[in-house]
Amino acid sequence: MATKKLPIDPLDGPKIALAGDVVAMDDPLTVTRAGRVYIDKGAIVAIRRSVDPAPAGFETIPVVDTGGTLFPGLIELHNHLAYDALRLWQVPKKYTNRDQWAGIADYRRLVSGPMTVIGKTPSLVPALIRYVEAKCLVGGVTTSQGIALFSNAGIRRFYRGIVRNVEATEDVDLPEAETRIADVEAKDASKFLARLKRETCFLLHLSEGVDAKARAHFLALNIGADQWAISPQLTGIHCAALQPEDFAVMGALGGAMVWSPMSNLLLYGATANIRAAIDAGVRIGIGSDWSPSGSKNLLGELKVAWLVAQQVGGLTKQDIIAMATRTAARILGWGAALGTLEPGKRADLLVVRGTSADPYDLLIRAKESDISLVVINGVPRFGRNPLMTSLNAKGESLTIDGEQRMVFLKQDTQDPLVGAIKLAQAASALEDALSTLPALAKALEKPKPVAALGPKRAPPTWQLALDEIEDTGVDLRPRLRDRRSKTLTGATRRIAAKAAPPLSQVLQPLELDPLTVADDADFVPSLATQRNLPQFVKDGLPPLYL
Repeated sequence: MATKKLPIDPLDGPKIALAGDVVAMDDPLTVTRAGRVYIDKGAIVAIRRSVDPAPAGFETIPVVDTGGTLFPGLIELHNHLAYDALRLWQVPKKYTNRDQWAGIADYRRLVSGPMTVIGKTPSLVPALIRYVEAKCLVGGVTTSQGIALFSNAGIRRFYRGIVRNVEATEDVDLPEAETRIADVEAKDASKFLARLKRETCFLLHLSEGVDAKARAHFLALNIGADQWAISPQLTGIHCAALQPEDFAVMGALGGAMVWSPMSNLLLYGATANIRAAIDAGVRIGIGSDWSPSGSKNLLGELKVAWLVAQQVGGLTKQDIIAMATRTAARILGWGAALGTLEPGKRADLLVVRGTSADPYDLLIRAKESDISLVVINGVPRFGRNPLMTSLNAKGESLTIDGEQRMVFLKQDTQDPLVGAIKLAQAASALEDALSTLPALAKALEKPKPVAALGPKRAPPTWQLALDEIEDTGVDLRPRLRDRRSKTLTGATRRIAAKAAPPLSQVLQPLELDPLTVADDADFVPSLATQRNLPQFVKDGLPPLYL
């Protein structure tokens, strides 16, 4: 008899009561001033004003004054988390589609090469996972795309961690999204459409760039006179090349998109026509993509999105925050359980220090040092030490912008691969690895001989599944045939040619990307030297960080 799988985040958390202004992000945009959120067993029991009596069972539970404003936890629908130990790349020129930059020597030296070395060094995988997950937490992210792993035994799985993983929940109320598609389905329109309709949500890269070649990736979804390989399950990541008529098709067929403005602007100098997408009724989520060519976290991406919104007009701060909360949850099919602060929903939330007459502006302008508390499934995971202590959390100390914080990373259902390593140990291991990249690459180029198997097989050795770098039999994007040119569309796979210099001769020592912008002395100044970043971002982003 098969063993029943249990949810990665079981509903068994403690009773807690948090006080502060409560921004529900529900459809009426309810804001409860001087409110209280009552939580039990991982779910919100009630939201009441401070003058109202506590719900039954909470009469003796102490109310913890957060001194801030409560929002739903941020849901990130696109992030290649495994790469988030790398610093922001100084993009060397303006590109018009992904194929142009994914194979250049500079990219191999600073992005794909370092990740190949770290990803293929099993002892570094736990450290990397621990570090990048903490990077999410300190930015208020409670859900993101997961980290794919594969083993020498041919097993493939997703890491189970503290931050919710859209691909792995084992929870009927949180249906698992797909982010990779088998090659055969990616290349056959009828099979691709059939696969879409079997899922709740498929997050796939679409039209990565701004030119006709990037747009052809979308046009290839047209498989007949009026038939498209688009359904409500399809969520296209980037969609930067789509024209208003393309968004009209997406909207009519119920498709959604994920917007990553910072990455698009850094690489291409332009981003998706977000005004046209909204006018067409396309549902829009948001994601920071990855640290080499994006914001350090989703909190930063909200700032870039707001700057773009002011340029195109018609979008409010509430619209931007909805992309990271209620709309994101609905895209995933999680709207009944997450995305807003309402009784009966899961207790995923963040607290921003202070209150404001405009709480939405407060979140847009918040720095990482303003994040006072992050709760996932009713469990305090990150926050200011006094708050975490008041909530009986005992975790690891860290410093953000000179202030003490605590991160609580213990969880019974957590992946054992990572559970034993502390954040400080992870950071130290990654710093050492990045500083000795050429030597690590050299060691990988001379693998140790594999000993003959004895009567008992050794346990699997896990590595990162770097689908952006190597062909693993699955794809991150459809590659349907262009009906006009008869060629397959989509970004070309970039596997290093055998004639290319070995990585040990290409790589150089690098520095670990800091967890926060607040502790990164280089991030804000480097924006001024990014050649593709529009001037309104160069001028507007620093004041939102400083």
